[in-house]
Formats: sequence, C-alpha cells, structure tokens
Amino acid sequence: MKVEVRVPAVGESVQEGMIESWHKSEGASIAADEVLLALETDKATMDIASPATGVLHILVPAGTVVKVGQVLATIDTAAHEQASPMPVASAIASPATAPVSAAYGLEPGPAVRRVAAEHQLDLTKIPGSGKNGRVTKADALSAVAAPTSASSPAVALPTPPTPASAAILGGGRERREERKPMSMLRRRIAERLIEAQQTAAILTTFNEVDMTQILALRKNYQDLFQKAYGLKLGFMGFFVKASVTALKAFPAVNAYISGTDVCYHNYCDIGVAVSTEKGLMVPVLRDVDLKSIAQIEQDIAAFSVKARENKISLDDLNGGTFTVSNGGVFGSLLSTPILNPPQSAILGMHKTQLRPMVMPDGTIEARPMMYLAMSYDHRIIDGKEAVGFLVKIKEVLEDPARLVLEV
Repeated sequence: MKVEVRVPAVGESVQEGMIESWHKSEGASIAADEVLLALETDKATMDIASPATGVLHILVPAGTVVKVGQVLATIDTAAHEQASPMPVASAIASPATAPVSAAYGLEPGPAVRRVAAEHQLDLTKIPGSGKNGRVTKADALSAVAAPTSASSPAVALPTPPTPASAAILGGGRERREERKPMSMLRRRIAERLIEAQQTAAILTTFNEVDMTQILALRKNYQDLFQKAYGLKLGFMGFFVKASVTALKAFPAVNAYISGTDVCYHNYCDIGVAVSTEKGLMVPVLRDVDLKSIAQIEQDIAAFSVKARENKISLDDLNGGTFTVSNGGVFGSLLSTPILNPPQSAILGMHKTQLRPMVMPDGTIEARPMMYLAMSYDHRIIDGKEAVGFLVKIKEVLEDPARLVLEV
C-alpha cells in the first residue's frame, strides 16, 4: 500500500511553499510521525512528518515550489513489511561495498543533504573525510565541482586555469555566477515592500530623543529586574510602551484604510521587527496597552528564542496595528522604514550616540542621543499628527516616569 505525503493547508493566506530540504533520502525506511522534510512558506518554516511507516519514495526534489495539496512523496508500507534489515555486523564487515559513513550508520547533516538534493548527488558513493568517515559539506561540494562522476572511487579536484585562460578570467580567478531560488519568505517580503510603496502615500518625519534618563534607569534597576524576571531590561520595552502612549493620543496612527473607510483599533497590537537567518520577520505583541514593561520584555524575549529556533508560527505573525523596528542594533544612525501593510505607520529606532547638545542654560554637554524616524501613510495621517506622535514619544522617553502614569 502506498500512502501519499501532501502539502498541508497551513493557513488561509498560504497557497504555496518551497521544499527547503528532505530530512530522509530516497528509499530510506521511515517511521510514522518521523520528520520527512522542511517546508518553507512566506510566513514560516515547518516540519512535515510521515503519515505512515514504510519506505520513502520522493517525487519532488528540494528547492521546488509546491502548492497546497500537491503530492510530494509516497510511503510504501508493503515494501517496509517485506524488507529485512541488514545486520549491523554485516555492514561493518564489508566496508568495500559501502562508504564508511554508512557503515557507522552516520546520517549526513542538513547542509550536506541540501547540496545533494540540489545537485542530484548519491551520498552513498561519496567518500567521507569527516569523523568516522562521515560525508561533510566540503566532500559534497568537491563532488559537485569534480569533472568526474560522483560515483567514481575518488573525487577529482577542479583543474586550475591555464596561463592563457588566466588573463581572460582575471588573473587566474575563476569568475562565475551562482543562481539560487529566492526563499518563500524573501519573495513575500519583496511583494509586501512593493505593495507598500505602490499603494500608500509614504512620508517620513524625524526627531531625536535624549536617552540619558532611560540609560540611568536601566543601570539602576538592571540587577533587580534580572533577579525578578530572569532576563535583561532592554530598550524595546520602553519604546513599545511609549508607542502605546502616543497611539492613544493619536488614534489615526493606530488605524488603517479599507476602501473608503478608516478603521480604528481600540487595542494596540505592536509588531516588533526581528532579523533571522531567513530574513525579516515581524511577530506581533498582543494587547501591549494592557501590559507592563516587564511583560513586554518577556514577550520579546520569547519571540527571540522562537526566531533562533525557527519556531515562529503563522499566528505569531498575523495582525498588528503598528510596528517598531530597531535598526540601531546593526549600527544604523538614520533610516526611513517602510510600512507593513495594512498598517499606516512604523517607528524606526537607531543607534544611541554621544553628541554635543546645547542645554537650556546655554552650556554644551555630551548627551546620548538617538534619532527616531516615523514613516506613515499620508492619506490617513497628517503631518501635524505625525510630528505630534514623535514629540509625544520623545517626551515620554526623556521622562520615563510618564510611562508608569501613561501621560
């Protein structure tokens, strides 16, 4: 009996995905509920498990864009029942008939399997140079570059350019291009950025905030905060809470356009831009207007862990009424952030830097200053509101007691 492995329905807005990698190779025995492959959508990456126990037959290679419901592989349950596993002693006793890595039962890593899938390599025919004969990524790449077949006993090294061709190739350097399919997440990011630029009248206004009081507050209470909550007190909690105060004062910034209507929210769900290996994600902090700075920092820390472990879900990314992006962690001094549709505004944080500032009494002091940028949809938010929004955030952050009082 053959059981089909199909692309599952992962959300109403998700109609396609891309096979990031197969965790099992063609013909491998697989147990029910064992992870078969990683499927990447424009929202997140998820593991797809086997629906049955049997032998795997792959129909669609890694790197292919697939539709919801499409058959990716079959599990032959009858073949599994008829197959008799080879004794371990037999495998070790005949190293000449299989690579050392297979003899030791060492599964190649994800990077190796990805290279093999992209270039149709048979890993069982590649000599492994890793520990206990494991096939490494370098072994797989050498097999790709080799002029001979990957099934040859030895992998040949690429032939160096001749003196005549060296001049053509730029002094001996081989000039080449590498083409890779754009990830589903990167495709979706590209689509949304173009959508934002084409459908909204985006304008950016700037201000700056003196971070002296915030820095002092963090220094004075960092140890107590860590003991109480088990995490460091960061900047983002202050900026998210300050945004809540400003959103309440300027409700149009927390609204969006639907046709000829303006839809206002009576709650604040703020997206926090997170950079991951796969690209930018914006998980949403729910009901932050009802939460303390400590609770907000805990939510942000939880999302950071999920991002590192590639476990951010579709529900984590859905919705959001406003976004805060911190380019300062990468050293950005100033930028113009792009809207996250259908939201009408986004706040950009930047690097804190000592700058000479003229104080009210005329003296000049070095103060830790941060530039703020707010991009907004001019169709719904007027310049006066945008400027007032940033001024409100500046006032609150320069006098953090106002965060507690929410004034």
